[in-house]
Amino acid sequence: MLRALLARHGRSYADEAGIALRDTPAPLLQLLVLSSLLSSGVSAELGVRAARGLREAGLTTAEHLRDAGDDGRWKALSDARYLRKQQTARQLGQLAERVLDEHRGDLRHLRDGASGDPADVHEAVQAFAGIGPVGADVFCREVQAVWPSLRPFADDRVTASAKALHLPVSPSGLAGLAGTADLSVVGAALVRCSIADDADEVLAASAS
Repeated sequence: MLRALLARHGRSYADEAGIALRDTPAPLLQLLVLSSLLSSGVSAELGVRAARGLREAGLTTAEHLRDAGDDGRWKALSDARYLRKQQTARQLGQLAERVLDEHRGDLRHLRDGASGDPADVHEAVQAFAGIGPVGADVFCREVQAVWPSLRPFADDRVTASAKALHLPVSPSGLAGLAGTADLSVVGAALVRCSIADDADEVLAASAS
């Protein structure tokens, strides 16, 4: 079953957005931006496209994102054909300012301030403009690839999709089946399956 799921949907959202995720300030900031964009109620495809557009415009660090100003951020979002450009441009500026002011431009300080605790990291991420519980889910789900203290992380959408596929619904159960505590790709695959509403097709593929 897991093999069929990963064959169809096995790609993290960070990878799709072109983020080479590492435990360093720039890619962590890019993941936070992606999480904010995916938190806004637009389609995942549009959010990923906007994140890629911001990267291609050179807005890859908190300093670059702040210094671009509302106009620079708006242009990058416009070029990516993103919706809610004005509001999002403003929120991303506020996000960048908070990363710089509260965490010295490095989200590892956020993790360390939360002692690496998944629940505390999840709560802390929601202090950023534009990020609610959904965005915090995205961030924690994806960042576990480089923050081992969060593993295994699986949010409610992941476990609901796992249930539909008759997979273990606990993070530890999914990790046992996957053979790794890092559920970033498995979690993304389960979310993609939920969005595509193709659980029946995955089940059929696993039975063939």
